Amino acid sequence: MAAINPYIFREYDIRGVVEKDLTDDVVELLGKGLGTYFKAHGVSRISVGGDVRLSTNHLKEVLSKGITSTGVDIIDLGNVPTGAQYFSLHKLDVQGGVMITGSHNPPEFNGFKISLGTAPVYGQEIQAIREIIEKGDFASGKGSIDSYDIIPEYIEDYSNRVNIQRPVKVVVDCGNGAASLVCKQLMEKLGVDATFLYCEPDGRFPNHHPDPTVVEYIQDLIHKVKETGAELGIGYDGDADRIGVVDENGNIIWGDKLVLIFARDVLQRHPGAPIVFDVKCSQALPETIKAAGGKPIMWKTGHSLLKKKMKETNAPAGGEMSGHLFFNENFYGYDDAIYVSARLLDLVSR
Repeated sequence: MAAINPYIFREYDIRGVVEKDLTDDVVELLGKGLGTYFKAHGVSRISVGGDVRLSTNHLKEVLSKGITSTGVDIIDLGNVPTGAQYFSLHKLDVQGGVMITGSHNPPEFNGFKISLGTAPVYGQEIQAIREIIEKGDFASGKGSIDSYDIIPEYIEDYSNRVNIQRPVKVVVDCGNGAASLVCKQLMEKLGVDATFLYCEPDGRFPNHHPDPTVVEYIQDLIHKVKETGAELGIGYDGDADRIGVVDENGNIIWGDKLVLIFARDVLQRHPGAPIVFDVKCSQALPETIKAAGGKPIMWKTGHSLLKKKMKETNAPAGGEMSGHLFFNENFYGYDDAIYVSARLLDLVSR
């Protein structure tokens, strides 16, 4: 059996350096371990999607071979933003899923975000998958693979959730990441006046690293906003689950400020509701949420932890300093920067 670096089993995902940590042998074993884990939880079919990194499609093929060898069926979504894979968990006849993404890590990295039902698998559960692999006692069967294009439904669903009052002038920087697969169609459907930067999928990330929360990587976005006289600029990370925003003057609107902007809007409809945010947000945030009529709940950093806390407290909105934002109001509760940008444009248009 291939030697597996235990370090790849992280808190929120399984990830490592392609061909070093994630060799074909290791990834096939991961597939067998995941399939066995899914079967033990009564799962017979899952959805699998991947970002636009150069290694993603090969990893998907090898992982799928391992998963189907346990008798679990796969619906292959192709290349999609992470949010579209999460969306499939709510829309398709599946009981779980895997998203292959390196998120905002350097290009040599890749990884696997796992869901059981519609909830993220993290912490102890990821270690449980590692233990299954170390034992090597895998389920066996003959699973099938069917392809499915979820993007049209995804764009339709999201555009129907917002009501853009006028053609907002916006600059969008996809960073050559997975947002490139959906952004132009969505912006067109929303009827906004969008200027696009780096919205061609390219897993080499030739223009800048796809992390819109790092000042260095949004210089082009800031410049373009000023040059075009746009009302705002929006950037996405590699798999489009984190957002970065700049205002009309090119000033960065950090994650905690975004939480507040959305909280103020949501609290008009849900006065007194809890708003969940992570410990990295500014110390002024609890007071400003209170002043807006909300109940501030500070929680540990980590998108899986925040999603769970929001479900527990029935919070309509929440978010992290890192640009992961979540809505239970008029949405599915997961972090998708594509939906967040539609919702932000809705606010700006009023």
